[in-house]
Amino acid sequence: MSEFLSAREVCQRLRDAALGVLALQVSAAPAEAGLIAVDIEGWHLLLDFEGKRLHHCEFARDDNGHEGALDTWQRYGTDPVSLLSTWELAQIENLLTERG
Repeated sequence: MSEFLSAREVCQRLRDAALGVLALQVSAAPAEAGLIAVDIEGWHLLLDFEGKRLHHCEFARDDNGHEGALDTWQRYGTDPVSLLSTWELAQIENLLTERG
């Protein structure tokens, strides 16, 4: 049985990338329209990023195979992106724009 990644755990990974503590790399493999695949030091995230705006995180998998998804996070009333501060969100959007 695999463990579920909480929105807070995924948000912390995004925060660390925003602060420059962890490296964020955009995947070379194309994702679905409006979605961008990123790697944050072994964690794979699928982000809804369109028009230079980060809307939400669709899916996340950590380096141990634990997963989380938007439909489950929304059941609890949030997603990882909504937990970011305005500054953190802007930093992630800048990283995605520069590297995307």
